Amino acid sequence: MRSPRVTVVIPTLSADAALWDCVQSLQHQSFREFQTVIVDNSGRQLVRQGPPVEATILNPPANIGFGAAINLGAREFPAEFIAALNDDALPDPLWLATLVAALDAHPRAGMAASHIENESAGLLIAIDGSSKQRLPIPTEDDDCLLPSGAAALYRLELFTVLGGFDESFFLYCEDTDLGLRAHWAGWSCRYAAAARVLHRYSHSAGRASALKAYLVERNRLFLVWKCFPLRRLILVPFAALWRYLLHLSALLEGRGAAGEFRTSGQNPLQLPLFVLRAHWELLLALPRLLTARRHIRRTAQVSPEAFCELLDRHQITLPEVAAA
Repeated sequence: MRSPRVTVVIPTLSADAALWDCVQSLQHQSFREFQTVIVDNSGRQLVRQGPPVEATILNPPANIGFGAAINLGAREFPAEFIAALNDDALPDPLWLATLVAALDAHPRAGMAASHIENESAGLLIAIDGSSKQRLPIPTEDDDCLLPSGAAALYRLELFTVLGGFDESFFLYCEDTDLGLRAHWAGWSCRYAAAARVLHRYSHSAGRASALKAYLVERNRLFLVWKCFPLRRLILVPFAALWRYLLHLSALLEGRGAAGEFRTSGQNPLQLPLFVLRAHWELLLALPRLLTARRHIRRTAQVSPEAFCELLDRHQITLPEVAAA
């Protein structure tokens, strides 16, 4: 029997109806050389209490986070390609076939981004390290910065060389971190316009939750200290201060994610505390991050100048970040 070319890894926390819909959608893929692995992060084996599914189930003892779950699935069931898929995503029948064809046609592309309906065609990055969905969505295939981990395809070789997702991120921004490290290592990313996916955005943690607000800010700091060239890193504090002011304006006017944080019943006074906590976590993690930074630069296949040009080509402005 021929080995699967793709391992699709689906982390789940709640194992609710959205997961069963996701798994069912995979049964209709035109590309059949894949295996499905569900990583049950509930710590309570909730997947085994649901309907029977055509998938292998891994049960870590507790919630190990999104990136660690994908790494676990890739490690236990390696294949030529590793697909990361959120449990609240519904891929079109041509999804896997289109992503695999994109990487087959571009040998130096280590990642492929999906067309996530009304949401993104990969991710863009701001000068302070904030990453946001790429909009408007192109109708043709092209190069992009990096895929959203909600529905992405990676070469196993890239995973093996780079060590997969940074598990210390736990949740959010781990796809940006892996994508930027991949570019440092000489890989590129392709966007596949026909690889369509419907996604219930932030179904698990919530679009404007306190947990998300803290983790996004902490992981942004981890990201820039690992991956940004020095000439960009020194600009980050000033850019972040400007973004904080833009978010404050959005909060007061009820716009964007900051406005939604307030209207959803969250206490806006928590936000400065999250920023302080994130910077404290950065200080504690700095030795580890600097070690990772030195490794990235020592093994880099592109120059800092070329990396900065890449970021400039795929940049989102800070007002656009605050408005998202």
